[in-house]
Amino acid sequence: MLGWPEIIGILVVVLVLFGAKKIPELARGLGSGIKEFKKATRDVQDDLQRAMDEEPPPPAPKRAVTPPADTVPKADGAETPSEHPPKA
Repeated sequence: MLGWPEIIGILVVVLVLFGAKKIPELARGLGSGIKEFKKATRDVQDDLQRAMDEEPPPPAPKRAVTPPADTVPKADGAETPSEHPPKA
């Protein structure tokens, strides 16, 4: 955790690097960036909450499985490819 001496040292370094005229612009940019980040975070949380509150859709009815059109059943129940090649 940063104590007061470290914070003051960081502020002095920032003042020396950027100058007194640039600091308000940097602070404005930092503030607007934090504001946008909080807004995006809130939007994501709202979307997640809305998704959790929605009822899940009903399950789809089960359908019978049909074999592919390019197979022909044998007399013993096994399937083999048909004599006609598949159309491309």
